[in-house]
Amino acid sequence: MPKLDRREFLKLSAALGATLAWGCTTLHPSKSGWRERRDLYPQGVASGDPDDNSVILWTRRPYEDGRKGAKLLVEVANDPAFTQVVATTAVNVLPESDWTGRVLVGNLPAAHEFWYRFVDEEGNGSRIGRTLTAPNPDDDRPATFAFVSCQCLPEGYNNGYRRMIHEDEKASPEDRLGFVLHLGDFIYEVVQYPDQAKNGRYDRKLTFPIKYPKGKVVAKNRFWVPDSLEDYRVAYKAYLLDPDLQDARARWPFVCIWDNHEISWNGWQSIQEFAGTNGWVAGQRLKVAGNQAWFEFQPARVLPPGSKLDTFPAPKVQDVLLKPSDFDDTGLGTEPNNLAAINSLIIYRALRWGRHIDLLLTDNRSFRSRDPGNHDEINPLFEGDTLGFVPEEVWGPVDAGRAFNGGNPPAKLTMGDKSVDNYVAKAAPQTMLGATQKTWFLDQLRNAKATWKVWGNSLGTLDTRVDPQNLPPEVGTWKGKGYGLASVYDWGSVWHERAEIYDAVRDAGMTGLIIVAGDRHSFWAGYAAKALPPAAFEPVGVSFVGGSMSSVGSAEANEYTQKKENNPTRGLYIAEDKDGKPQATENLMFRHGVRSALEYANSKDLQKALAVRNPELAPHLTFVDNGGHGYATVRCDADRMVTEFVCIPRPIARAPGNDGGPLRYRVRHEVPLWKAGERPQMTQVVVEGDVGLSV
Repeated sequence: MPKLDRREFLKLSAALGATLAWGCTTLHPSKSGWRERRDLYPQGVASGDPDDNSVILWTRRPYEDGRKGAKLLVEVANDPAFTQVVATTAVNVLPESDWTGRVLVGNLPAAHEFWYRFVDEEGNGSRIGRTLTAPNPDDDRPATFAFVSCQCLPEGYNNGYRRMIHEDEKASPEDRLGFVLHLGDFIYEVVQYPDQAKNGRYDRKLTFPIKYPKGKVVAKNRFWVPDSLEDYRVAYKAYLLDPDLQDARARWPFVCIWDNHEISWNGWQSIQEFAGTNGWVAGQRLKVAGNQAWFEFQPARVLPPGSKLDTFPAPKVQDVLLKPSDFDDTGLGTEPNNLAAINSLIIYRALRWGRHIDLLLTDNRSFRSRDPGNHDEINPLFEGDTLGFVPEEVWGPVDAGRAFNGGNPPAKLTMGDKSVDNYVAKAAPQTMLGATQKTWFLDQLRNAKATWKVWGNSLGTLDTRVDPQNLPPEVGTWKGKGYGLASVYDWGSVWHERAEIYDAVRDAGMTGLIIVAGDRHSFWAGYAAKALPPAAFEPVGVSFVGGSMSSVGSAEANEYTQKKENNPTRGLYIAEDKDGKPQATENLMFRHGVRSALEYANSKDLQKALAVRNPELAPHLTFVDNGGHGYATVRCDADRMVTEFVCIPRPIARAPGNDGGPLRYRVRHEVPLWKAGERPQMTQVVVEGDVGLSV
């Protein structure tokens, strides 16, 4: 990025709600009298969103003596002993920001390692953090980062972070991670109290680290969720007490986006929805509160409107229940309180890392239109259905609305012998991004100059296609005409808008598109294509989904929910191997088809299962593991991209020692850079461990 002078940096830091620290060329030893008191900085330190000459630093130093504020000194040095201090400044921490402080450190050299710490007026210091600046945009060195998502503190442990730290410490300097990309569900706002979860959850013995000061009960008394700004803050403070997460934030700069659980489980725009609650719940006040808490606890280059130093400029909004007439033709709720709430913090943004990575981050929750499948009008189609899949011929018109079939959508939606009126025949296609963000994203994508264009977003883009037309009658009766979808909530089913993006990539002759995502609590790898056979299969990039850091995946859930008795579809999801160990046959179902899953369930023989695979089902998939936990790394250079899935055992207990415990497997996916007009080609190597039924 262009170099900014001190005055320009001061304006930028003010816009980001951060104090400015200006790096200097005259080095000097620390004079702060720092002595470590981690107990006074209980949430540790963090850094975020580095570029080639600056980075944002963060800490929290609470006071309980009634004071109205305090000043901390931040020191940035070339060495962990702080004998070569390059920048210092004072930063305010205020009760209005829950005693959090943000510092933008500028005028730093590119591709450099720094250490930083905070010191109060009595010399009490935070732990020491480590951070990095990005390489210059023309720097040809390889770029490496990790991506993670979905860490549920009450039901698991962050052993993946400990493994990541262990491996990074062992790596040579040129192979170490540059940053950690967190793709959402940093916290889970939905919690259970002991009276709601007496028997744990699946393999998990739940803990109860969060007690909301206010909170509200939802889903017929199954869960508590936040009902105030302080509730959201309590969640972040509890999560950041975790030693593995805290150590990871102290070692690398994080680049973060949110998914749903940072604000509301089934939320979209400022609307909340809960199982067992009829209709929408007005949530403008809590959308602003969730945005504010995210801003206070994540050091990111995000711009609240009217930003000022030290505090978040929260707009005053009222909870107003939106009506269908409150939405414009693109699905945006134009009610003033909704607009104020969703625009109170804009987190979609772009970052550059050397010559080889343009990182584009999108927000999939704040501006999306209503889920077109979440309408009562469609329910009669599925009365009596025992399979739970959505026919492709039904979903296409539902997703695309009036744009389906070149502007000629069907008057009826039909599944077997049932039909309903096409309730979206006059509606615009569903949008995940909203009109404004989509325009920004496509412009950024078309103008990206790096070798690899990395789209970081919270939701996977790979279709969850299944072939129930091949089911034997004793398993179930499929009412669709052909293929179906197992889920219709993420980019894997937002076909029309996804096609707009992929067509823009194709039409621009763009190469090097990489998509990384989270949310599915599973590892997926494959190709970014807008359509599957029998339509033309034309990949324009590669796509990955990372396993959850600790949240429960479907493979674990199926061990408890897929009962052995009177359950003919059980073999599609889970079966025992020859040793009686449960295996996730749903991996085979997605990758190879229902016949493969059922054959394995019957014979326990993987080769027999692969012999009956459906080669037309999933040319877009190369790997699926619905039981995967851990993280992934990405390494990009001028010639190729390598993504590694680092999978750990189910994190139901904190791993002893400093290495995060054993690995289940490590799988490497390698993609040479392709030319315009060519298809990307991915190869896989199982580096270590057992991937089971995932390939």
